[in-house]
Amino acid sequence: MKKRIIYLAFFAAAALHLQAQTDTTKNIAYAEVTGKKLLLDLYMPAGRKDPYLIIWIHGGAWRSGSKESPPTGMLPYGYALASINYRLSEEAVFPAPIYDIKAAVRYLRANAKKYGYRPDKIILWGSSAGGHLAALAGTTNNDKELEGNIGMYPKESSSVQAVLDFFGPSDFLTILNQSTPHGISVRVPALKLLLGKPVEEVPELAKKASPVYQVDSTDPPMLIVHGDQDIQVPVNQSLELVAAYKKNNLPVQLEIIPGAGHGGSAYDKKELMETVSKFLDMTLNK
Repeated sequence: MKKRIIYLAFFAAAALHLQAQTDTTKNIAYAEVTGKKLLLDLYMPAGRKDPYLIIWIHGGAWRSGSKESPPTGMLPYGYALASINYRLSEEAVFPAPIYDIKAAVRYLRANAKKYGYRPDKIILWGSSAGGHLAALAGTTNNDKELEGNIGMYPKESSSVQAVLDFFGPSDFLTILNQSTPHGISVRVPALKLLLGKPVEEVPELAKKASPVYQVDSTDPPMLIVHGDQDIQVPVNQSLELVAAYKKNNLPVQLEIIPGAGHGGSAYDKKELMETVSKFLDMTLNK
């Protein structure tokens, strides 16, 4: 019991220290759709001039989750972090979430001087469904079909310069055949909500929504992280995306975490944040 109290006290102190080192602006409206404001929270590393910006995209099977409590592991490395809300699948079907993400990128790029981060190289980071959306947004840089027209900055670029994909689905045409019974029980209804119909009824839409089929030679570098014991999103999904990147001679790095499942403390460890930092240093400072 004493050890547990010390453990909790340590992390509480660490959280307070991080908070003291971070300037936070909550509930910034980056766009409005059908009367609903789409919001983001911005976390700026205190004392850091012109940091690079990471945009966090939450998971939740496309149907749940929010911008609250994003991972803050890259703030100590001097990165700014924007955590965004987007329309969930019970509100609007695909490609609505991609339209929202690209609108957020345009807004954040247009307002970089106002908030104090760099506009030239923006990173997308997401886990699970958020990892899928980050990868899809990154592999559809300059794709007019998925650009959308929401937000106040239609002429601003929505392109991103790096992607961090943590255990995200990449191929909706293969994921069900690769899945465990548990994975199927989660994924079938989630995909039906996202696409508006079962995958088999809308294969072309499912293909358009799959990063694997959108990869081309212009895509940004990508770091993919996946646990080898993930029973919700098969690790083969990440292997497929790596193969697509390598086929196009694109920079890609895959980190398989032994024993890790779908989320959890394995993805918050300092060693992994060091790996992310090194990847971004190599990618952004070329």
